[in-house]
Amino acid sequence: MSAPGTVKEPVLYLALVHAPVRNRRGEEIAAAITNLDLHDLARLACTYDLPACYVVTPLQDQQELAHRLMHHWLHGVGSRLHPDRERALRRLRVRATLEDVVADVERECGRAPFLWATSARSSGADVEPAEARLILETTGRPGVMVLGTGWGLAERVWRLCHGTLRPVEGRSDYNHLSVRCAAAVLVDRFFRDSSPPAL
Repeated sequence: MSAPGTVKEPVLYLALVHAPVRNRRGEEIAAAITNLDLHDLARLACTYDLPACYVVTPLQDQQELAHRLMHHWLHGVGSRLHPDRERALRRLRVRATLEDVVADVERECGRAPFLWATSARSSGADVEPAEARLILETTGRPGVMVLGTGWGLAERVWRLCHGTLRPVEGRSDYNHLSVRCAAAVLVDRFFRDSSPPAL
């Protein structure tokens, strides 16, 4: 329990949405799960001590694929060869919908979470990750960073979210980071002090 006057450490979850997302034509699709996404986002969640990274897909075959990959690293040969990876992959949870993620987090934390959508393009009303952290610190609510596969989150996922995070911008006009790279940058910015260093 926090002492009076102290700021409560924010609780942040990740949700990697595979459906519904968009294709390059803007049509709503379900994207395939990839082994690399699961591994890298699990390691990100473990490194920053996030309670979980949700893998969101309503497709039964894709859920089974995720569970098979996880089983290999949690209980199969992979758990003995790479125990550090086993530790990370324990952070993965497979759910059918983002609504299921919200219900899960609310059961675990006792409060409904804030959801922040992410995109490579600005919505015009984005907040910096550090501002999102301040909201959680102030309200004591958990948060979920919602990441899209394919060509980004479908409109009906955006409507479930309470806000959007400022996109990652590099030093050139090239803006095609993988979801894994963008997630790592955003999570680091979420937890890092945004004030400039003292001179």
